[in-house]
Formats: sequence, structure tokens, C-alpha cells
Amino acid sequence: MKLESVLNQFFGYSDFRPGQKEVIESVLKGQDVIALLPTGMGKSLCYQLPGYVFNQPVLIISPLLSLMQDQVDQMKQFKEKRVVALNSFLNPDQKRATIHNLHNYRFIFISPEMLLQEQVQHKLNSMQLSLIVVDEAHCISQWGFDFRPDYLRIGEVIAKEDRPPILALSATATEKVLGDIESYLKMKNTFKFIHSVDRPNIHLGKMLFQAREDKIDWMIDHVTQTAGPGIIYTTSRSKTESLSGRLLQSGIACAAYHGGMDPLDRQFIQQQFIDGTLEWIVATNAFGMGVHKQNVRQVIHESLPSNMANYMQEIGRAGRDGEDSLAILLYAEGDEELAKFIGIDDYPVDAHVDSYIGYRARKEQPASMIHNGEISETAFRVLDYWMQQLPPEGVKQQLTSMKYAKMRAVEEVMGLIDTNTCMREKLVHYFGQTLENRPNDCCQCCGIDYKNIILLRDNISRQSFHLNWEERIKKLLLGNS
Repeated sequence: MKLESVLNQFFGYSDFRPGQKEVIESVLKGQDVIALLPTGMGKSLCYQLPGYVFNQPVLIISPLLSLMQDQVDQMKQFKEKRVVALNSFLNPDQKRATIHNLHNYRFIFISPEMLLQEQVQHKLNSMQLSLIVVDEAHCISQWGFDFRPDYLRIGEVIAKEDRPPILALSATATEKVLGDIESYLKMKNTFKFIHSVDRPNIHLGKMLFQAREDKIDWMIDHVTQTAGPGIIYTTSRSKTESLSGRLLQSGIACAAYHGGMDPLDRQFIQQQFIDGTLEWIVATNAFGMGVHKQNVRQVIHESLPSNMANYMQEIGRAGRDGEDSLAILLYAEGDEELAKFIGIDDYPVDAHVDSYIGYRARKEQPASMIHNGEISETAFRVLDYWMQQLPPEGVKQQLTSMKYAKMRAVEEVMGLIDTNTCMREKLVHYFGQTLENRPNDCCQCCGIDYKNIILLRDNISRQSFHLNWEERIKKLLLGNS
């Protein structure tokens, strides 16, 4: 069987992108595979093509509902009817029907939380899967320890003697994250394909300010003078609203986006950004994964990212078309302390461990801690996981260790702010790789001229985004009809 023929038959391409063929060949041999391929390198093909070769169901464990739905919609557009997303968007009747017919689908998208449900496991155990895919596998390490411990349980569910091969996909991962992926998924004799994390077309800027308010003034001035599309990342939900409001007042087609918004509102805003009705998004890190927009020209970090992996993931949303793009990291004194506080603010503390033990001793459900206002739902999920893994003192040590790790991660990002040497080299080195070449206008430390990378706003670009709300709705509806 010639893979290029299968590629052409089902996808219409004549050649593979770098890394795709090596990954697919290993999967077809039955090997467990970890593949690190940069955003836009076609990771989904690495499980879609084997799905057609095996002609048996492929299970894809995916982190976000919107990401799942986007992938399902894309596959349906390419005439693949045997694809489904098993998630909380389904009502009870739809969920029962989907589970009952699961064996009839070729591609099954599912969340880690849904995977752990008993009725889902029972059905999957009765099926012959050809491949298990963990998409955005870095979430096992980044999210599993923080707020979605069900990620750490995936391996327990799928670890059967006769299980199919596992394919773990991500754009970026450190050696530690690679180790977490392999360990928690219980992978064996793993083939690893590691593509360079460097994206030469993304040029790295940084700006230092005396006060945080100065950053806001600079962004208003910068965004109103330069062309997007662009994303501004900030850690505060309220700041997404206030900054997007100021940009709107300045004539920029812009919207806020954060996890506290209604899911339909978020989906609507995301679609507006993708189709070009909105030029800028001001968002928390809830925005980005699964957003397939090729021509993002700028990514600005108003706040210090919580770790280097998040920073790399977020700037990687720029320049997916291969054209020059700009990523600017803004810093004001004290930003690192704020980032550390936000990073550990919702972690369980020793008192929560003692309270959990107390509930158990009284034969009460520890989950009552949430309803009694003692702990947030997110913190309880983390606490509950570790209380089932370790003795109480071990849990306290684990939580302390996790907090220190979060603070160290912020210090590592500060290394980009403090360095006088190449930012790109430092970033690539963090992921255990060596920088081969520096592009022109490489970074702030090597020398960079923003005007060489991004265009100044002109009358044409302004006119294309300055539609009133009626025109914007009409454009969106007609575009989707």
C-alpha cells in the first residue's frame, strides 16, 4: 500500500507535510506514538488517514467542546458522515442513541470527563477500536495537575492488554511534559517525532513599562495604527471587557472573550473573528485552541503568561499562513508577582485536606465542601483526585510542590523579559531544542523593526472592518447561508 495514493484518494493531496508520513507509518505498524508538530502542520491527518486504512473506529480524546465540534464540522464538510462528538452538547436522548450506535462511527470525539462515564466505558470495551488519539496531549501535564485531573485518569481507562496503539499529539512539550504524557497514558516502546518548535515567521517583541496603565495606553495607540487581525491576551476577565471597550471607542472592530461568557456568545464571537467581521479579540487564555484562522498577524500579551508552554501555544496562533507575524510581550514592574498569585490562588490548601478527612470521618460526602462554600469546584476536583492517590500528608506535600512549580514557571517566563540575548534562542532552548537559524528581525534583543513585519492601517483596511452592527450581522448570516 502506497500512503501517497491513500493521501490523494481521501484528502486530495499529493505530498505529506514534514513529519506526517513518519508518524502515520509508525501508527500503522501498531506503535504507540508521540508527535510534536507545530500549529498548522496538519496533526489531524495523522489519525484521519490511518482511520481510512484501518476502517475501524478511531477514538479521539479532545480537550474542548468547541474544538471537537469544529473538527467534526470540518470532517463533515469533506463528506465524512461517520463522525460524531460525544459530549455535553447532546441531550439525554441524543447521548443514549449516540452511545448505542457508537460502533457504527469511523471517528469518535470525546472529552476525558465523558470517557470516564461507566456507560461509555462499557460500550467502548465492547468495540474493536483501531486507534486511540489524545489530541492536545500537553493538557495531560498542564491541565491535569491544575484543574482537570480526569486527564490523569485517561491511562487507567484505556490500559487494556489488547488495546490499540495510542497516538498523542501536541504542538509543544518540554521533556517533563513528554514524560508525563508517556507515563500517564501508560504508553509502551513509544516512537517520538519531535519537530522544531521554532516558527521563523513569528517575530518576537517585548516592551517594558513603568506602570500597568502605560501598557493600556500603548496598546490603544499601537492597535489603532497597525493592521490586524490580532489577539490580545490578558489574565483578567474584567480587563478583556474594559480594553475591548476602549478599542471599540477608538474605531477598532473588537470583542472581549473569556470563560465566564455564555458558550453561544463565545462561539458567535469566535466565528466573527474567523470570518473577518472582527479584527481584534481581547481574551483570556480561554480563547485560541481550535481557532483555525490562518492570517492572524499579531499576538500581544498584556499580562505575563503563566508558563513558557502557554506562551508558545498562544503566539503559535499567529502566522499560520506562513506570512510574517508579530508577537509582543508587555511587562510592567510587579507583573510576575501578580502572575504567581493568579497561578496558585485557586489551589487547595492544607486546611482543605483536613476538612476533606473530617467529612470522610463523619461519613459525609466530601463534595459537600463545594456546596458549603469551603472550596471552589475546580480546587475540589484537584483535591479529590490526590486524596484518592496519596495519604493526607502526601497530598499536602504534592500541593506544596505544585504551587512551587507554578511559581518557578512564572520565573522562567521572566527570563524572556530579563534576557539581553536572543529571545528566540531562549524559547527554543526551553523546549530542549537548538536554534538552527535566526530570521531577519528575529526578536527585540537581536534587533527588530515592527514596520518590517506588520502593515500600518490604511483606509482600505479600516473600511473593511468599520461596519455597523446591522451590516456585521447581515454579513455573518449571509456568509453562513
